Amino acid sequence: MADSADRGLTRQVGFALLAWTFRLVGNGPPETSPHRRLRAADRVSAPARTRQMARAAILPRPSRRVGSGPVSDRDELLAVINERAVVRGPVTLSSGQRADWYVDLRRVLLDGSAAPLAGRVMLATTADLDYDAVGGLTLGADPVATSMMHAAAAQGRKLDAFVVRKTEKAHGLQRRIEGPDVAGRRVLAVEDTSTTGASVLTAVDALIEAGAEVVGVAVLVERGARPRVTERGLDYRAAYELADLDVS
Repeated sequence: MADSADRGLTRQVGFALLAWTFRLVGNGPPETSPHRRLRAADRVSAPARTRQMARAAILPRPSRRVGSGPVSDRDELLAVINERAVVRGPVTLSSGQRADWYVDLRRVLLDGSAAPLAGRVMLATTADLDYDAVGGLTLGADPVATSMMHAAAAQGRKLDAFVVRKTEKAHGLQRRIEGPDVAGRRVLAVEDTSTTGASVLTAVDALIEAGAEVVGVAVLVERGARPRVTERGLDYRAAYELADLDVS
């Protein structure tokens, strides 16, 4: 009987030690177990991590310090424009005027890393204006409007975008202004850059005809359109002036 009892006790102790070992290896102290940390990380799905990365790319970032001073969104975007968008050489502008240099802002506004930056800068430039939709004459205005729309969404603000055609469609719904309806809404007319104001004012006229209230005009780079736009009684905003660009 004693031998049987000893064997039973030995088995119980063995089972207890084995169970304790499994608990130690499987769980471990919460602060040190790599298994626990791995399982917590795995709970963030791949799509969720992708959304987090995309949101981080578009949200306003703290100013970075280069040398002795902070670098703002505006400073950073200006450096990108001067590096990528300023093209030197004789060109004919859409206004028909000749120039010795050209600012191709589509190289910036259609760039995946620079477009969110441009959207934030344009929102800051027009922060004192009250509007809930933005757009202008295709093609120059389109990437400006969409960059602002996405930047606003990242900041928790709903901002619609629209596209003004150069002429009314002759087929389909025959709409001059594509996107959400602008009738009765406060809208901002935009352009990437403007020399005479002709393109953006064409958009303004189409918007007014469609029943929108145009609260102002905004451009990324001002090349001379301000007098003509302000003559119409419109507020005019420009993120950058010619003097800001490296075109000497």
